[in-house]
Amino acid sequence: MSTDYNGIPIPTIKRLPSYLRLLKAYRDEGMEMISATLLADELGLKPIQVRKDISCTGIEGKPKVGFSVNGLIDAIVETLGWDNATDAILVGVGHLGSALARYEGFGNYGLKIVAAFDAEEKKWGKKVGSVPILNPAEMGTYIRDNHVNIAVIAVPAEHAQAVAEQVVGYGVRAIWNFAPKDLKLEEDVVVQRTDLATSFAVLSAQVKLRLEQKKHRSGSVTW
Repeated sequence: MSTDYNGIPIPTIKRLPSYLRLLKAYRDEGMEMISATLLADELGLKPIQVRKDISCTGIEGKPKVGFSVNGLIDAIVETLGWDNATDAILVGVGHLGSALARYEGFGNYGLKIVAAFDAEEKKWGKKVGSVPILNPAEMGTYIRDNHVNIAVIAVPAEHAQAVAEQVVGYGVRAIWNFAPKDLKLEEDVVVQRTDLATSFAVLSAQVKLRLEQKKHRSGSVTW
């Protein structure tokens, strides 16, 4: 897995959306300038980390004044590549796929799901949200005719590798994988896996640790 994106560390890339969310909220409140210290306090980070992250966008702050809110928003959006809408297809319209197709927030990040494909014939010709559901037999033609480069995969694990190879064969160069399976593809294909089980495992472990610490502080645990 790559440790950076265009020279920007992956941890920084992952923090930028959080900065963007806060900055848009501050902009709506009428704020024009913001300090790294304020952003750091809101996100539980150190100001020096925030300054390092912001420096990766190429924007510079003013001493004792801070950063332009609008300027920083534009710089982060450009750095993330969210300034141009990117069309994507969705493969798999089960419960998770349907939720992804209906989620309107992707537009804020420059992603637009333009079509969905599912193996169940009874779904063909229908829509999930505003997204049409098509026959997988049409997928290759659709990808090529519409110059789609991104596929969102939300199929069962046992079908994920075959589907990934199929869409790559049609010209897709990036895959957002929601299937609980690691994909093995050519190195020039960008793959981002969103593993819900792993995320929940981290959450569960953190909750368990917090509860144990709380019991220990209260003296209800004997050693």
